[in-house]
Amino acid sequence: MPDAAPTLRLDRVAKSFGPVAALRSGSLVVRPGSIHALVGENGAGKSTLVKIVGGVHRRDAGLVELDGEPVDFAGPAEAKAAGVAVIHQEPATFPDLTVTENIFLGREPLGRFRRIDRRAMRDGARELFRSLGVDLDPDRPAEGLSIADQQIVEIAKAISLDARVLVMDEPTAALSAVEVARLFTVARGLRDAGRAVVFISHRLDEVADLCDTVTVMRDGEHVSTDAVADVTPDELVRRMVGREVAELYPKVPSAPGDVALRVEGLESAGTFHDVSFEVRAGEIVGLAGLVGAGRSEIARAVFGVDRYDAGRVVVGGRTLRPGDPAAAIAAGLALVPEDRRLQGLVTESSVARNVSAVARGRLARFGVLLPGAEAGLARDWAGRLAVKAGALDALATTMSGGNQQKVVLAKWLATGPTVLIVDEPTRGIDVGTKAEVHRLLSTLAAEGLAVLMISSELPEVLGMADRVLVVREGRVVAELDRAEATAETVMRAATPGASGQDAAPGTGPDAAAADAAAANEGTRNEGTRNEGTA
Repeated sequence: MPDAAPTLRLDRVAKSFGPVAALRSGSLVVRPGSIHALVGENGAGKSTLVKIVGGVHRRDAGLVELDGEPVDFAGPAEAKAAGVAVIHQEPATFPDLTVTENIFLGREPLGRFRRIDRRAMRDGARELFRSLGVDLDPDRPAEGLSIADQQIVEIAKAISLDARVLVMDEPTAALSAVEVARLFTVARGLRDAGRAVVFISHRLDEVADLCDTVTVMRDGEHVSTDAVADVTPDELVRRMVGREVAELYPKVPSAPGDVALRVEGLESAGTFHDVSFEVRAGEIVGLAGLVGAGRSEIARAVFGVDRYDAGRVVVGGRTLRPGDPAAAIAAGLALVPEDRRLQGLVTESSVARNVSAVARGRLARFGVLLPGAEAGLARDWAGRLAVKAGALDALATTMSGGNQQKVVLAKWLATGPTVLIVDEPTRGIDVGTKAEVHRLLSTLAAEGLAVLMISSELPEVLGMADRVLVVREGRVVAELDRAEATAETVMRAATPGASGQDAAPGTGPDAAAADAAAANEGTRNEGTRNEGTA
């Protein structure tokens, strides 16, 4: 409905947190029957804008209108009551309740004698799922639901509340290609029903495929709004970052040196089996494979977070005690975990405190932390990694995802490691920050650091790794050098039942299965390819 009156309009909305201006001039116009993309780097102000729309924050200045009427929500409940729903990347469902109970929690229909009418609830849930074109059991417990199904439950809840505006905040980050396709079908159905949908994503291919309008934000301000058909991915990237991103995978030449990390016959019952590999100083080794193959579990065992049943880990000629992260750190091993918020940061602590968290013992004299030592270390590493923060005493929770990732990297690099394990180093961060992280990893390797990189983004593995180790069902099944590692050879080795290690790519009786898996992984990473050519 391109000429319809806006359902949601924001005009020059501003929000600050102390001295930090998170949103300077956010403007957005979303019409009914449309899917409106909101894009920008981490730190561009998208999340703050969404939280104002959803009632989490109150604006400092500007105007927010819903159906032409000014609104100023005092909280999320007020926003929901007005018809605004925010679908988060990882919804907060109640695991002990059923799908139906989650949808109608707090507003259950009552029957005779004012008892909850469970049949009416189930029938209502079935009708909601039918209208969304989704087959989901209303009586199924929420515990164990995939992220994709949890999102569908939240969308059904929003529709039951007659939401007119649905904001999807990075909804595809943790979904498979099949789940993304289903979510897109649901989103198009919402659009066709006349609802206004705001779609936030770093994947420009998803924007092109799903959305009709795109708004770009940068540094807390509105940059542009265009019909998706009228703007190229290259132009979107230039507007998002305010500069040309010359190369997404900057590879600095380096000569591998001595073996820095050796893993021999690592075994963990039911998780991984007979895992052996080496990482040399000055090289980046990529650990590739399908989700659930055991890559992160191997990394956690190597670092000592998880114990293993057999085998050994050797760092710089020193055999590490199993299940002892402190010994691993002392030997020169560092691990940047997959989940930066839960495992990498203390979000309610300052940038300085997070950066110095592991190295703090080295800053103390006779058990006393020297004045200014912590701030000096943090200032040094925050400067090296170009961390954007209002001040070193700013809380990590107020920072963008990309800057949080830089803080986690700074924390571990401050320990002076010889081996750096990075698990999903660029998940959920924007194209500009991705290029910065890739450049940093490449530079560190060229300076002699040994890097083991785990990534579900195949273009990232192929673009950055000197060698690729392919993990399938808990085993390292292939080792490919940079010249022979392609999307097809990696996916054929990673796919159960494929015969890619002996057959030529694209041939053999199991080629169809491997090709299907490659297509599945390729669809998840097409946005990265688009970003790389921008």
